[in-house]
Amino acid sequence: MTNNQSVSLTYRDAGVDIEAGDELVSRIKPLAARTMRPGVLAGLGGFGAMFELPKDLKEPVLVSGTDGVGTKLRLAFEWQRHDTVGIDLVAMSVNDILVQGAEPLYFLDYFACGKLDLDTATDVVAGIAKGCELSGCALIGGETAEMPGMYPDGEYDLAGFAVGAVEKSKIITGETIVAGDVVLGLASSGAHSNGYSLIRKILKHANVRPTDELDGIPFVDLVMAPTRLYVKPVLAVLNQFETAIKGLVHVTGGGLLENIPRVLPKNTAAHIDRNAWTLPPLFQWLQENGGVADEEMWRVFNCGIGMIVVVPAEQAAAIQAAFTAQGETVFTLGQITQRKDDEPSVVIA
Repeated sequence: MTNNQSVSLTYRDAGVDIEAGDELVSRIKPLAARTMRPGVLAGLGGFGAMFELPKDLKEPVLVSGTDGVGTKLRLAFEWQRHDTVGIDLVAMSVNDILVQGAEPLYFLDYFACGKLDLDTATDVVAGIAKGCELSGCALIGGETAEMPGMYPDGEYDLAGFAVGAVEKSKIITGETIVAGDVVLGLASSGAHSNGYSLIRKILKHANVRPTDELDGIPFVDLVMAPTRLYVKPVLAVLNQFETAIKGLVHVTGGGLLENIPRVLPKNTAAHIDRNAWTLPPLFQWLQENGGVADEEMWRVFNCGIGMIVVVPAEQAAAIQAAFTAQGETVFTLGQITQRKDDEPSVVIA
């Protein structure tokens, strides 16, 4: 083994720029500051973030969720649209914990890349901060990892972690759902962050460029539209109606067919009227240009419905009006019925 005493290597020589990482932190701090909320004891800069449980909860239950953005990131790289995927990252976790009635309290992110590009990373984290701000959730900490050789230049990966709290007596489980209850649907903002492996395949098959338009809107805007954040409107309606909301479903991977059963009691089914809403133009285009069967559409995509709300029939109109007042587009999708063991949990017809 030979020692070369003339060599004096640095971390920068190995591909890690500590100064760039420090600069990113300085850019992030004012973004995170806008997301602060009561309960934050220590945020960015420490080894661990600290948050005090809300004092108004008698029996607080913590609800946590984690997710990424999936292969939507490949389009972010190819189309250079980095400012929306951070919102996706937040939404996929906070919408998940919301369905159990939890208010998101704080969020942590993990950003990994081969070589840190300050402008790209700032765009991504700015989106994360915006998502947190829109959902009333504090961006309390995170990690930026520069790992030479692990990712190609210009690419990165994201993971997010949300923690919320709910009063134990107010946890939404779906166990009170019965035949005759009404299924409402809150409109999505697009494909959100699911089904993008198929979306990318269809875009490639149709030779679509980001600047090409569908109904006057560039594909880059349609396809990269961030996931809708349902936190504030759902919490507002929950506060108004409390136990009347029996079940909530975040329509993510698995689409309508695989997510709705997750909240249904045994021997119940959701019958959805496919004519209750119009398939948005993007999904119509994807189905036509990909030759995608109806069943596959329902199983892969949200098809324009991002959140399902199950309520008693006698309160359905009032709850629908409350969501509309919160700025949501609401559809009466169908109802809950009795189900035999050999029958499907979701019927869309």
